[in-house]
Amino acid sequence: MQTMPKKKILLASTSVYRRALLEKTALTFSCAAPDIDETPQVGESAEDLVLRLAEQKARNLADVYPGHLIIGSDQVCVIDQRILGKPHTFDNACHQLHLAQGKQVRFYTGLCLLDSDSGQAEVLCEHFDVHFRALSDEEIAGYVTLEQPYDCAGSFKCEGLGISLFEKLSGRDPNTLIGLPLIALLALLRKHGINPLLQA
Repeated sequence: MQTMPKKKILLASTSVYRRALLEKTALTFSCAAPDIDETPQVGESAEDLVLRLAEQKARNLADVYPGHLIIGSDQVCVIDQRILGKPHTFDNACHQLHLAQGKQVRFYTGLCLLDSDSGQAEVLCEHFDVHFRALSDEEIAGYVTLEQPYDCAGSFKCEGLGISLFEKLSGRDPNTLIGLPLIALLALLRKHGINPLLQA
């Protein structure tokens, strides 16, 4: 009996962080940038936002990439009931860290795995909590100057010097905090017969 060939994998992102995370799995994949509006809808919760955007990113590329499993992901953090995304500037990054210092901050990371042929998608949200220590103005400015985390939700890079900002991290998968929940993603891929441990 002839078996169907395994689908190719597409990461619906040009984020260097997500690409580096997916490379850790040793799976072969390609990347493409989705073109979507990431503006939150009125009254939309953080979890609903990342679930919607993760799926939209994947579906945006489905027609162009038949025969693929498309990975979409999106992340925001919430401080004092405020949804924060990427800071983009020095001043915004310092402001985000001022809001976060001394507090527990929750990150929401949406994940979608879409079969571009069937249109079927599995979508989930992973949470990760960051406990910030009390930070001085000088520490915040020094960190932002050194690491320039302008394209990172929450204004830090936990895989770099950002670790110096924390008291504790709480969550299932530390990769989630960087932007791609690998434990959950690999479980979804195994349902489609893709297992990096069985490639040899």
